[in-house]
Amino acid sequence: MKPLRTLGTLAVTAAAAVGMASSASAAPTGIHAEFKHCPYTNVNVSQCINSVINGGEIKLGNSAVPIPSSKKIVLQGGVIQDGTTSTWVDAVGADTLSKTPLDVPGGLISTVSSNWFFGPLLDAFNWAISFANGVTATAEKAGPVQFSFGNLLFASGTAIELPVRVKLNNAFLGNNCYVGTTANPVRFRLTTGTTTQAPTLTGSPGTLGFSDDFSVTYVSGLSLVDSAFTAPKAENCGSTVLDRWLVTLAVNAKIGLPATAGQSRAIMNGKASVGGADAVRASAGL
Repeated sequence: MKPLRTLGTLAVTAAAAVGMASSASAAPTGIHAEFKHCPYTNVNVSQCINSVINGGEIKLGNSAVPIPSSKKIVLQGGVIQDGTTSTWVDAVGADTLSKTPLDVPGGLISTVSSNWFFGPLLDAFNWAISFANGVTATAEKAGPVQFSFGNLLFASGTAIELPVRVKLNNAFLGNNCYVGTTANPVRFRLTTGTTTQAPTLTGSPGTLGFSDDFSVTYVSGLSLVDSAFTAPKAENCGSTVLDRWLVTLAVNAKIGLPATAGQSRAIMNGKASVGGADAVRASAGL
């Protein structure tokens, strides 16, 4: 009988393992599939958010970087709603803010002032302009996100607070050239209304639509804006320790950093989906 008990135990264990694997691999389906990276397994999450920005521009100091329709910046996660208080919960299994590189118009020529370069550094700069002039700017999440669907819908106050650091990427600039840090980020306070900082910008809450079962709210024609954020100096630009100080100085001089409120702007146009987390959980079989 002992061998039979052993086999029985193994069978139960194997069945439990299969059940756990099935549960772990469960994912939303149908209209809720876009929320697969929402933290819906957190029973306190009440809403799942998936937004796509594919238009507008981000301007830091003197440098304006367009967001073309061919690029998609994705912001996704979930929200815990407690009365009027919303708490953002980061995405699971993917970046909360996608690391989408945007092309900087003019490349190195518009990003770096070479007035202080000489000798080998000037030669390296001229070589880079000739063979690898392109520069990309990538916004990376640098702190907790805050979200208010009410503010977004009624074009009042901050709809999304998004702290980022912006990576400037080019071989000449090295791999650690950033505007903003986790301790001192570029902090977008985006509104669908009108900014209070001159020059003023006006966004749009867009147009609402709903799924047939009303479990998903779709927002099209969304425009989020901010003209009041500050931008700190760039740091750690340069491909070697020896040239880092001078290259960083040249980047800040060209872009005009640090930049005070009113010298920069963010315009983010796109769409968003807001799904009821209970419906997302049900779609995933939870």
